[in-house]
Amino acid sequence: MNYQNPRQVYGETLLELGRKNKNIVVLEADLGKSTMTVLFEQEFPERFFEMGIGEANMTSFAAGLSLTGKIAFTNSFAVFAAGRSFDQIRQGICIPGLNVKIIGSSAGLSDFGDGATHQSVEDTSIMCAIPNMTVLVPADGIETRKMTQKIAEYHGPVYMRINRHDLPDLFPENTEFEIGKPYLIREGSDFVVFANGIMVSKAMAAAEQLAEENISVKVVNVSSLKPIDEEEIKRMAHGMKGIITAEEHSVIGGLASIISFILRGKGIPITTVGINDRFGQSAHNYGELLEEYNLTSEAIVRAVKTV
Repeated sequence: MNYQNPRQVYGETLLELGRKNKNIVVLEADLGKSTMTVLFEQEFPERFFEMGIGEANMTSFAAGLSLTGKIAFTNSFAVFAAGRSFDQIRQGICIPGLNVKIIGSSAGLSDFGDGATHQSVEDTSIMCAIPNMTVLVPADGIETRKMTQKIAEYHGPVYMRINRHDLPDLFPENTEFEIGKPYLIREGSDFVVFANGIMVSKAMAAAEQLAEENISVKVVNVSSLKPIDEEEIKRMAHGMKGIITAEEHSVIGGLASIISFILRGKGIPITTVGINDRFGQSAHNYGELLEEYNLTSEAIVRAVKTV
């Protein structure tokens, strides 16, 4: 199986887009070597704005650039991109519906060494709650590339959440990414796992393990949290014995809440795999945190059996 780093893919794709479209501008909050916007800076310094550790100012500046016809990409760690700039995103970008793309890098617990202050467990719920905001969570490098290309074409506010680590390629290379569409990654007849981000690969591993026990699990990549095709989610859940949601995010306000709301009244048992109202913490490696917070294929296996 091929692995790619979503941050590297994003940086390379942004550079390619910049070569084709002179209206693309990039803003950075002192993290360019981590978010990989340094690639864009090296080739297009005149369209790159280093704003320092000042996400709120960066966001307002991006709003101004968008009013001149620029396609502005702002970049920081997800926890700061969504949290530190909330007021500016809400008031200055989403109320007027400006064409600004907010990229939250090192999302979830993937910045394992820096602890709770740098780990984003609530960013998608914050962004989903803002009217006019589109919220996306790629599952791998392939989808990160396709998603970045799509949001450059799309007019309006977008928040995209990117993992820090290498992820296995799962998104079909010959499939176009569409905002709002959930993607079937594995067919199954007994249970369905709605997942996004790193948890899509965990769901795939769980499905393979459960297949050995004659339990058939469908895996759906819900990379578009908002908007989301509610009718397609209902269709994918139809006839299932149970539903599991899996996300590297708080179970409050994220994927679990969205799927539960869509499928309310359907009478299908639902359980969740996610972060249970806790902040992150420092660890020796990413795997340690995934184990501690039950963000593993084994946790999904247990959830299926519980349902």
